[in-house]
Amino acid sequence: MNYKRSWNKAHGKSEIITASNSPMTMLEIDMLSLKNNETKTYCETNKEYGLVILGGHCTIKGEDFAFVDIGQRQHVFDGAATAVYVSRNKKFTITSLDHVSIAVCKSPATKDFESKLIRPEEVIVKNLGKTGWKRQAHFILDERVAANRLYLGEAFVTSGNWASYPPHKHDDDNMPTEGFLEEIYYYEFDQPQGFGIQKVYTKEGDLDKTYTVKSGDLVMIPKGYHPFCCAPGYNNYYLWVMAGQNRGFYMTTEEQHQWLNQ
Repeated sequence: MNYKRSWNKAHGKSEIITASNSPMTMLEIDMLSLKNNETKTYCETNKEYGLVILGGHCTIKGEDFAFVDIGQRQHVFDGAATAVYVSRNKKFTITSLDHVSIAVCKSPATKDFESKLIRPEEVIVKNLGKTGWKRQAHFILDERVAANRLYLGEAFVTSGNWASYPPHKHDDDNMPTEGFLEEIYYYEFDQPQGFGIQKVYTKEGDLDKTYTVKSGDLVMIPKGYHPFCCAPGYNNYYLWVMAGQNRGFYMTTEEQHQWLNQ
C-alpha cells in the first residue's frame, strides 16, 4: 500500500485520509480551504476533532461553545498555531473571515470532554536534538487538554537537518516505555520546490517505504520507525497528528542508533 497522500489545496473540503482508504484505525484527516465568509459544518458520530489553523482567520461555533475571530498567522511559518479541540457528537460550523486553511484531524471517541480553544501563546515550544538533527517542536493538543486519543503538534526543521531522529517508533503496547499510537505527517516547505525524504520501516522488514515529500503531501505511519530529512537549502514544517489510548511521547529508539542519544 502507498502510505503517501497529497492535498492540492483545492477550494473546499478534501477528505485525504479516511477509514475506508487507509490502514489507519484511529486517525482520519480532512484538509479545508475556505474563502472569505464561507462555512463548513461537521457532525460525525462518535468522533473527536483537533482543528489546526494553518493560516488565516475564522470563527468556530458549536452547541456549547463559540470561538470568535481566531487564528493569528497567515501561513505555517508565521508563528505558533491556533487550534480547537471539539468533543464527540458536537455539531459545529467553521466560518472563514478571510482565506483560511485548516487541518481537520479526527479520531473515534467514546467519552465526552470539554471543547477547548488553544491559543498561540499556549503552545509549548521546545528545541530538540543535536547537530544534524535539530528541530523546533510545538506541543499543541497535548496532555493539558483532556481528550480520548488525539495528541498533536508541529515541527520546524531547518536546511539539511533530520527529524524524528534517531529513528523511533510507538507501535507496541509496552507502557510506560512505549505506547501504541498511529501518526500522520503533513508537510510544507518555505519554497515551492522544497522537498524532504520520509522513511517508514519496521525492524522485521515487513514494511520499508521511502517517499519524496513536498508541500501538500501527507504520509501515514501506522507502525514502524519514521525518520525524516529536510533537503539542504530549504526549511520544513510538518504537522504531526497522533492517536492512541496512551497520549504522549511513549516511544523507543531503534536499538542500533540508541548511542546517538548519549
